Amino acid sequence: MALRGLWLVRLQPGAAAVRLFSRRYPTVEKRAKTFNGTSYVTLPEDSVFLKALLFELRLTDEDKNFVDHRDSCSRINKTSVYALPVGGGDLWPVLAFQKSGLLYVCLPLVEQSLKPHPPLINISGISQAFAILSGLLVFINSSQNNEAEINAKCDLEGAASNVTISVNLPANGSPLQDILVHPCVTSLDSAILTASSVDGMDDSAFSGPYKFPFTPPSDLFDLCYYTSQVPVPPILGFYQLKEEESQLKLTINLKLHESVKNAFEYCEARIPFSNRGPITHLEYKVSYGQLDLSREKSLLVWVIGQKFPKSLEISLSGTVTFGSINKEHSVDPICTGNTAYIKLYFRIPDYTLTGCYTDQHSVQVFSSGKPKINTSRELISSDYYIWNSKAPAPVVYRTLFF
Repeated sequence: MALRGLWLVRLQPGAAAVRLFSRRYPTVEKRAKTFNGTSYVTLPEDSVFLKALLFELRLTDEDKNFVDHRDSCSRINKTSVYALPVGGGDLWPVLAFQKSGLLYVCLPLVEQSLKPHPPLINISGISQAFAILSGLLVFINSSQNNEAEINAKCDLEGAASNVTISVNLPANGSPLQDILVHPCVTSLDSAILTASSVDGMDDSAFSGPYKFPFTPPSDLFDLCYYTSQVPVPPILGFYQLKEEESQLKLTINLKLHESVKNAFEYCEARIPFSNRGPITHLEYKVSYGQLDLSREKSLLVWVIGQKFPKSLEISLSGTVTFGSINKEHSVDPICTGNTAYIKLYFRIPDYTLTGCYTDQHSVQVFSSGKPKINTSRELISSDYYIWNSKAPAPVVYRTLFF
């Protein structure tokens, strides 16, 4: 495993980020200079690197203004891989993701030219870097209960047993893209490699089955990561929050898309009120479910339950009054004024948005014993936000030359 650098950063709301760990590997850096040739970009000092990273992730308070190359709707980052503008050019591929107030970051070695950027699945260092960051995350959060993730665990007799898992798509399913695999995967079909660089709307896009032959490690691991284009969000939403005199008036409409399985393990919408005092008075009308107030009196929780009604549409409206703010209440540098959001939390068992699945009968195990095979699938929300439609939107102006 070859890394140019590895970092662990603590994120604290309302305070500067703190670097907890930093390590560079000079011999790997020399190899990067050789492999990358004229496309090589020097790894800067930690202060410059972290400043560029926090700015790219919008985690710095220095500049909350709209930045076209970073915040434009035309730019969608799907893989937690970033290009950081530093003095000598763009530093790529930087891997970074957040969990429980920590930022896990590394820069893997790419053993080829970086211009143009090669497909991620062709870079072995990407999968290795994801593996080491995932291992750090699991170790640091080992005492916490984490949500299940689209992963594997093998208990097999004998050493170096081989397993092949097939991921299948329905006839009308969207092809999987940006596929990243665990280092234990021994080989990949050329069609899967090509799929990462083909537009999902292209008729020539590979639609499976996706076969992953691997030699499993002894512990729980993420076999692969992927992205896929889905036509609509599973839950459509509308959120309107506006201030009237000393109160906030809110309106929320949610609709479950008709193609989504209406059978939840849980489903709720959380409505935080940051940079305000405790809620002292609440009047509301809810068409379905129940509304709870948190102990801190700064969060409303709309418990929808395990099913939407037959109409698949629900609504919540009401007014909220606040007391004086103090240090104990939540602070969010982004959610000031009418800029606010609701966040959805849900889990749907035996369902995926893409329709992809792993059939236990298609799992091949090359071992002396006869193992018991269990497979399952589920859809779990991650960062599912619905922003206030009454808040001012960022605007960028460009000068036109004729």
